[in-house]
Amino acid sequence: MTANAVDGIPHATVTVVCHSVHGHTRLLAEHLAEGARQVPGVQVHLVDIRAEDVTAGRWHDSEVMALLDRSDAIVLGCPTLMGSVSAVFKAFMEAAFTPFTTQAWKDKLAGGFTMSASQSGDKLAVLQQLSVFAAQLGMQWIGVGDMPGNNWSGGTRDDVNRLGSWLGLMSQSHADLGPEDAGSPGDRVTAQRYGERIARLTQRWVNGVPYETGRMTEHEARALSAALREAAA
Repeated sequence: MTANAVDGIPHATVTVVCHSVHGHTRLLAEHLAEGARQVPGVQVHLVDIRAEDVTAGRWHDSEVMALLDRSDAIVLGCPTLMGSVSAVFKAFMEAAFTPFTTQAWKDKLAGGFTMSASQSGDKLAVLQQLSVFAAQLGMQWIGVGDMPGNNWSGGTRDDVNRLGSWLGLMSQSHADLGPEDAGSPGDRVTAQRYGERIARLTQRWVNGVPYETGRMTEHEARALSAALREAAA
């Protein structure tokens, strides 16, 4: 990993790698990337893992692999299908055998996100798969840093971190709605906050940029969710 300066600001690269079947997971990835772009000096790429790039069960795209090789942080995302990562994304993961054998991605930062139609859908199993994948590549995993939402009588599905996930970002979309309605307002805000967190930690990890840990009490977290709901209304 190498650091450059753009307009005097230390430069770092975050790449979001996403497979989306109907567009729901892609929308979540866009919000995550948007949050990462709020951090000065961070260049953000959003890459789609496509089914047409899978041949004989193995994914191929040399340009994407070259981008990941020079990225400082890689965020992995796909839908939860039958309690597992999607088949197309698994093909991408297996294509990372070369950086595994050369430790090319060692000490890059990593994070993950997933989407399902069911409230649970066994999304935790997917985040565990993604984090183990990152661990095998020697990467450093970053989880969600927000307090849980929608866990009391005044909470709603529009709360930040409303599914109470910390290993990575979880979102849920109704199966009969299109990608424009993916997740909930709270899920999208959580994605943005997660993306910003990853980007700020990347700047700290790569360039030693000072990082101040943001903390809030459960009461403050509930107040934040309420303020976001009021602003949306």
